[in-house]
Amino acid sequence: MLLQLFFTTPMLAFVWLTALIIALTVHEFAHAIVGKWRGDDTAEKFGRLSLNPLSHIDPLGFLMLVTIGFGWAKPVPFDPRNLKSPLKDGLLIALAGPIANLIMATIAAMLFRIFLETEIVRMDTMLGAFLVLSVLVNLLLLVFNLIPVHPLDGSKLVDVITYRTGYEWIARWLQINGSRIMLVLVMIALMTPYDPFYFIQIASFLGCDHLIGSSCGGLLGMYFGG
Repeated sequence: MLLQLFFTTPMLAFVWLTALIIALTVHEFAHAIVGKWRGDDTAEKFGRLSLNPLSHIDPLGFLMLVTIGFGWAKPVPFDPRNLKSPLKDGLLIALAGPIANLIMATIAAMLFRIFLETEIVRMDTMLGAFLVLSVLVNLLLLVFNLIPVHPLDGSKLVDVITYRTGYEWIARWLQINGSRIMLVLVMIALMTPYDPFYFIQIASFLGCDHLIGSSCGGLLGMYFGG
């Protein structure tokens, strides 16, 4: 959809792409900086402690994201041996990305509300579109990354729960098979009428509605001419 938009409404496509790049960059940077705070400088050594999008964008993953709607950024590395509490600190590092996206979504929503109430910016401008898309994109990344399947951030929560309950084999199984599971789900979403990720859209749009105090779907329909 994003690629097609470049041929129909290039300015709106650019706005959407910008919101996406910022959201991905902040997400990965958050992983890196929390890893640094917890005593591991692996991400810094690999040049990931940066807000430069080029440090985090995976060319193939980004191409897939733009063309088919599913993609990835470069995973931020960390070495558990450098952490005081590998399990706890690993979870904090993992959750840093989704939390950063929640903060970004909240900031964008607050700006949208302020600009709208003070009439500094009309909601049907490109800035309005950018803010709404920023809210939605960050929420989509937040919910998607909390899926408890390796290599997504939510898998670290599974690690903690299974360790404390004595079911570590579940975490090990998900680590081995997580990528295959995600690939199967993506293929189902792309090649069948069924979308296993539909719950992500529902949760993200509900969150967007709550944050901006209006219908996110309705605003996007206005921007995209729907």
